Amino acid sequence: MSELNEVRIDKWLWAARFFKTRGLAAEAVNGGKVHVNGQRCKPGKEVKVGDLIVISKDQYSWEVRVTDLNKQRRPAQEAALLYSEDQASIAKRLKQIELHKQQQALQHPSEREHKPNKKQRRQIHRFKQDAL
Repeated sequence: MSELNEVRIDKWLWAARFFKTRGLAAEAVNGGKVHVNGQRCKPGKEVKVGDLIVISKDQYSWEVRVTDLNKQRRPAQEAALLYSEDQASIAKRLKQIELHKQQQALQHPSEREHKPNKKQRRQIHRFKQDAL
């Protein structure tokens, strides 16, 4: 894609579409959610092709290797070419997603889901009147 040698980690995370904005990427880096080659870093850390990046976002984590550099945010298909993820990382994240789905299924539905909408309220009201 490009002939860059190094790019700031916050720019790379944004260009690779792990975060919507550079600010969010910088926050994650400052918060210790991003490690480059096994070490915490600052948003100004320069990454090179071949670096190993571990990203923790929400309850999921990615372990990716930098395959290309780009300073600009491009379409998702091009952004996916900036990194490669090994099968172990993919399997781990899929397991995390499945566990999250199971936990969501065990939780009680929110109150909003219990409230009937206008159409359901009319039906309930009619049913009550018919029962009288």
